[in-house]
Amino acid sequence: MDALDLARWQFAITTVYHFIFVPLTIGLAPIVAGMQTAWVMTKNERWLRLTKFFGKLLLINFALGVVTGIWQEFQFGMAWSEYSRFVGDVFGAPLAMEALAAFFVESVFLGLWIFGWDRVSKKVHLASIWLFALATNLSAFFILAANSWMQHPVGTVYNPETGRAEMESIGAVLTNNTLWAAFPHTVSAAWLTAGTFVCGIATWWMVRLVRSRRPENVETARTVYRPAVVLGVWVMIISGIGVIWSGDVQGKLMYEQQPGKMSSAEALCTGTEAAEFSILAVGPLYAGCEDVDHLISIPGVTSFLGTGHFSGPESYLPGVYDVQEQYTERYGDTTAAGEPVRYTPPLAVTYWSFRLMIGLAAFSVALALAALWFTRKGRVTDNLWLSRLGLLAIPMPFAACSFGWIFTEVGRQPWAVAPNPTGIDAVRLLTERGVSTAVPAGVILTSMIVFTVVYAVLGVVWFRLMHRYTIEGAPDSVPDVSPEARAAAGDDDADRPLSFAY
Repeated sequence: MDALDLARWQFAITTVYHFIFVPLTIGLAPIVAGMQTAWVMTKNERWLRLTKFFGKLLLINFALGVVTGIWQEFQFGMAWSEYSRFVGDVFGAPLAMEALAAFFVESVFLGLWIFGWDRVSKKVHLASIWLFALATNLSAFFILAANSWMQHPVGTVYNPETGRAEMESIGAVLTNNTLWAAFPHTVSAAWLTAGTFVCGIATWWMVRLVRSRRPENVETARTVYRPAVVLGVWVMIISGIGVIWSGDVQGKLMYEQQPGKMSSAEALCTGTEAAEFSILAVGPLYAGCEDVDHLISIPGVTSFLGTGHFSGPESYLPGVYDVQEQYTERYGDTTAAGEPVRYTPPLAVTYWSFRLMIGLAAFSVALALAALWFTRKGRVTDNLWLSRLGLLAIPMPFAACSFGWIFTEVGRQPWAVAPNPTGIDAVRLLTERGVSTAVPAGVILTSMIVFTVVYAVLGVVWFRLMHRYTIEGAPDSVPDVSPEARAAAGDDDADRPLSFAY
């Protein structure tokens, strides 16, 4: 493989791996904050126990996410320097804002939350976890602002003297309609992931304790883990609605901005009205769509996803060949090296990642419905199948989020920066022109091997820590060590100044 192919693989490996940790942090932070809020308001110890339990899992996941994110930035600067040269003025702005306005806030208030249990008041301590949760979601906003600009460049002008895209309006970048469709979809998917995570773990613990038949265990299942199951279910329901709504908005915007992505998602060869949505396709998708048979199709659904119409002239979707012809006429038919340009993404990856993104989320739906049924009217259950479903469902939204990210990025190909269909056509960049020209293939291959090995080690560490503390479960009892509680108990040292030293 040449440097371009290796750089693509390296970017794919580091990005997808890093994104495993991102959704859980985004979604679990507000859930843990909600648990702590319930404890402060009700003074019920079960919410403190759940806060400590899921808070520990949140910290492990956040730490691994930070480490993998740093490595990802390193490979990006090394392997894609031409891309950085072309878009650095624009792409770097939201990333800098993410570091200054979000990551620093995350770090400060997460530290305050970790070390401040017995140092600051309950309200200040509670505010720290909420600020961390807010900053985590704000971080996602700025990252998506940068990515959405790649999907739909706005607020930018092309400088022919320098051959670079230059910022014209940061406001336009931050109000990009692509961003405001992607952000609620990404955050809703993250909350769905976290809701499934909480519900799946709490379901497993509830069933395990009830099956022990010991009265104290059954009571713990009823008073501690059942509320966590119900909380996870409602997070899944609300976020699931958000995923469906925002996904519909994104589909219609995608049809306007990147018609080739929507056509490739269905492997649609030529333009048609009332385009079907196939559950399964059989044939050589890697070679094209001529010999592909669409099986178990639902009439009109792909057209509705793209246009809002199931049939009629308004439901027309262009095929991949139509997009190829249109883009060839507009942007040329060869690269700088004289190679023909394929203006539609790889069909096999686009087609299947789109379906896996949707299909794997069905496990969360199944868990939510089953958990609602078995916990109705205050019940707990020893149903082993519910426990198994809970464990099976936990990794599925993680995978769905990853396939959604793959669909978004692969579906944009061959563009690193897709052209805006309404103008500023000069602000566009083919992926092959973004790779570093001064870095040989051997260096990229070596770094990719190193990254993969390091990520594999980190993956083992992450899994073992998450497994260990999940098996430990919520602590049996957690004393209230806040300054207010210690002052009420007669601790003369309760008002000592803030210190991060244990």
